Order: sequence, then structure tokens, then C-alpha cells
Amino acid sequence: MRIINSHIKAFVSTMKMNPPAIAETLRDVEFELGIKFPEQYKNFMLESNGAEGCIGKNAYLVIWPIEEIVKRNRGYMVDEFVPGLVYFGSNGGGAAYAFDKRDKTIPIVKFPFDSINIADAKQLGSTFEEFLESIYNT
Repeated sequence: MRIINSHIKAFVSTMKMNPPAIAETLRDVEFELGIKFPEQYKNFMLESNGAEGCIGKNAYLVIWPIEEIVKRNRGYMVDEFVPGLVYFGSNGGGAAYAFDKRDKTIPIVKFPFDSINIADAKQLGSTFEEFLESIYNT
């Protein structure tokens, strides 16, 4: 089992965590979606294959299990409407959280489910930890 850093653990401490993902499944999803997931995200998934719950005082976060990512991206027709994004979770309401593979650093953005305008993507962090901190401090 990989160790996620203490800051990430603190941000997700009140969330319901899942059993670890399988490394081979992570690689398969990366290949299918044409992305190399950031290391912090992969390490998190190898410790908890997704999570759900309150994060901070005012936010809710759903990180989808790796097995659901391809299906959900196809269902939301991400490649057709907002190519370059890879959805991996949501706020449990009207917004998706996505990796923006248009940028080589793969930042994480918030994107409204009801939009097809890529300009509506709002960067929340350049790392998985920064993303979690941004949500936590909402």
C-alpha cells in the first residue's frame, strides 16, 4: 500500500474511503483516456479507490472509483463537448472535477455539468493536494 502524504490525509479525514484501487486498472484507464494521472492522485487511488463525503466545513466531494471514470466520461460525452478534460469526480451536485490534459502539468479544474464551453473551467489546483485544499477551504 502506498502512503499518501499527511496533508492529503488531513483534508479527506472525514470522508468515507474505499478499498485500494488495483495498479493495473489505473494504468488501463490512463491508456484508454490518453492521460498520465498525476502521482498524488494515483497514490491516493492506490490507498482509497475513490471517496465521498464532507470535506472542510462547507463542501462535499465525490472522487469516483477508477472503474467508473471511463464510463462516466463517455456518458457525459466529455470528448465530444469538452475535449481535453477528464472528469474524475464531482461536488455531488452540478459540477464535475476534471484533469485538464490540455496543459502538460495536468491541473485540476471545476467544470459545470451543464456547460459545453471550455472557458467555464476554473482551475482549483496544480496538484491533487492543492485541489483538495481548495475544496477544503471553500
